[in-house]
Amino acid sequence: MADSYVRVRGAREHNLRTIDVDIPRDALVAFTGVSGSGKSSLAFGTLYAEAQRRYFESVAPYARRLIHQVGAPKVEDITGLPPAVALEQRRSAPTSRSSVGTVTTLSNTLRMLFSRAGDYPKGTTERLDSDAFSPNTAAGACPECHGLGTVHRVTEQSLVPDPALSVREGAIAAWPGAWQGKNLRDILAALGHDIDRPWRELPQADRDWILFTDEQPVVTVHPVREAGRIQRPYQGTYMSARRYVLHTFADSKSETLRRRVQGFMVAEPCPRCAGRRLRPEALAVTFEGRDIATLAGLPLGALADLLRPTAARTDDEVAPALARDLVARIEVLTELGLGYLSMDRPAPTLSAGELQRLRLATQLRSGLFGVVYVLDEPSAGLHPADTEALLTVLGRLKDAGNTLFVVEHDMDVVRHADWIVDIGPRAGEHGGQVLHSGPVAALADAAASATRRYLFATEPPPQRTPRTPSGTLTLRGVTLHNLRGLDAAFPLGVFTAVTGVSGSGKSTLVTQVLAETVRDHLGAGRPDAAEDGTEHGAEAGPMARARLAGADGLAAIDRLVRVDQKPIGRTPRSNLATYTGLFDAVRKVFAATDEARARGYTAGRFSFNVAAGRCETCQGEGFVAVELLFLPGTYAPCTACHGARYNSETLRITYRNRTIADVLDMTVDTAVDFLADVPAAARSLRTLQDVGLGYLRLGQPATELSGGEAQRIKLATELQRTRRGHTLYLLDEPTTGLHPADTEVLLRQLHGLVDAGHTVVVVEHDMGVVAGADHVIDLGPGGGADGGRIVAEGTPAAVAAAPGSRTARYLARRRGHPGPS
Repeated sequence: MADSYVRVRGAREHNLRTIDVDIPRDALVAFTGVSGSGKSSLAFGTLYAEAQRRYFESVAPYARRLIHQVGAPKVEDITGLPPAVALEQRRSAPTSRSSVGTVTTLSNTLRMLFSRAGDYPKGTTERLDSDAFSPNTAAGACPECHGLGTVHRVTEQSLVPDPALSVREGAIAAWPGAWQGKNLRDILAALGHDIDRPWRELPQADRDWILFTDEQPVVTVHPVREAGRIQRPYQGTYMSARRYVLHTFADSKSETLRRRVQGFMVAEPCPRCAGRRLRPEALAVTFEGRDIATLAGLPLGALADLLRPTAARTDDEVAPALARDLVARIEVLTELGLGYLSMDRPAPTLSAGELQRLRLATQLRSGLFGVVYVLDEPSAGLHPADTEALLTVLGRLKDAGNTLFVVEHDMDVVRHADWIVDIGPRAGEHGGQVLHSGPVAALADAAASATRRYLFATEPPPQRTPRTPSGTLTLRGVTLHNLRGLDAAFPLGVFTAVTGVSGSGKSTLVTQVLAETVRDHLGAGRPDAAEDGTEHGAEAGPMARARLAGADGLAAIDRLVRVDQKPIGRTPRSNLATYTGLFDAVRKVFAATDEARARGYTAGRFSFNVAAGRCETCQGEGFVAVELLFLPGTYAPCTACHGARYNSETLRITYRNRTIADVLDMTVDTAVDFLADVPAAARSLRTLQDVGLGYLRLGQPATELSGGEAQRIKLATELQRTRRGHTLYLLDEPTTGLHPADTEVLLRQLHGLVDAGHTVVVVEHDMGVVAGADHVIDLGPGGGADGGRIVAEGTPAAVAAAPGSRTARYLARRRGHPGPS
């Protein structure tokens, strides 16, 4: 009989310790272990990478040549491995033109439906090509907004937030600070404008010219003399506030400057297409009485309902066939809990979990069988109610004759597996061993496993006594996306968890509305006040703004820290060491060695961004891009420096017998001991350990980091700083990518912030985190139009007993009590 196992022999990828393991095919196999234990190195770095390598071997000689550049996994032998498809959790950086429709290719079919079966205006003799219904093509895009649907402008209110001030006092907040701002004020005075009169008292014509003129008059400025300084007249060129903001946003290379002027811009629907992104000719075509922009804006569930009558027709026309295809594909998305999404929803607004489920739905419709699907935490970003639907879909993939290798931390998903491969016992060099490979129940006998305590937990966790709030921050009448006139109260000085099914409005309420409201209050006309409004990962363009009836309690907040899951960099040049700043301390240590001083090397020599010290072949990246033509490009180690990033002269300098490249290759845990006597580096390294990232390498490229890892790096960077005043910390699913053991480590840090007098608000699906919170706000009851309301709030015990909450049953189970009846 044919062998029904995938047999791995001698796997040594990353931290794997020459492991042998047998894994059954045609089964749901869970790969578990603490973060950094080596489970992804086995599932993705070895099994999937080998399947990909064998695919390359089977195609053209040119593609086979590329294998030597990409590299093969470090493994002696793998038998019984079928073709593999990977669905990773990595956050891509999709543009605003990418949407749910383009990711799923549903928009292609909908455009074809309008092109071939749409109702055209009377007198139309020629049908439009399907490209004419796409806002991403020249044939279809609105010429005014180029298919984006929005235009960005500035208003008097956005440029001058406080009209009681005079120009000299800084009324035009959008203008730059320091000398450049003074220069513009002096030019205005030289032009004859009164810069000492309150802004609101200036004639409207003067105000409009100052803010919006396109003229750039040149005038002689006579600066006011200051004691001890010689200031000569000079020729100054005037630039209006609008011109300065739009020019800076469009052309500045400084992300800080772009983010600053972004605060003075207002996004509004394009006046020509009313935000519908298409040319009038395309919008004139209808199907069931509606244009394509209207249908693309419907929730997918509602779109399927509208198309079902057409799909049920039995004639040979093209419309029923296309409608049936759309309905069938939408039903899979609805089953995965994504029916609340619309086809025109921009991809950058989707969570990593939503993006992965969209790709999973596409695979379900592909009809493949005999394939290994390698999934990276498919439950990430999912409410427990949505996880149940996910398990149903995974079961269908398996029943179709496929094998599922799932890297997973959610114990509910692991309990549904047929087989478990547990890697450990710890992270990095202390992991990489197979502690158990077999049926799930047998993991109970693996004494060294960190997973078994959580998988077979029989005792409910100890109940915490909720802290007493020091005050309340209240938002009234919030309207944005699916939040409609919502009132929300956030207690201060406590740990608050915001829960709800996917799409219920959690991230909108916390990471957009609450964050923007507090940031605007702290900025108060000076959006560049970084210390008062620290924000990590801000969007690079104007976002939809919430409408509020009012907000109370903002005066108690001195500082905002918003920590999201956006990447810390988009190329291998960005890494853990550079982002946290600890690399600056390391470079100084190398520059201080006797040999470095003898050669005249400064700290700059040890930067892989400086020409003198870096490898010129890869420009200090350690990798070179490999284009695979018909497949996505990838990175391969540099053939000159073999990934070291530096030239040979730089690598001759050592500190404690290690080169700068050796230090970048160390894990955080190893570097803690090696750099213990370097205070600036040691402080950064300890905070990285404190958030459970001891297994990461200092030089690990940003492109290899998950969204959860990026978020915890940002949190660690923030924890290093001296905290002043009352800080509000906002985190979006901070436990993503964390084993339950690592979650406990992270929670100690977050609760420590609260104990120090700060406020922490997390958007979270992990019921263990929610059960340990002081306060819970549960949104719902469903997603999209069915969500956006607070269905329960209060202590975890109160929410666990709330009858209208979909979260209640799972929270009650986590607390060891039956849910609401």
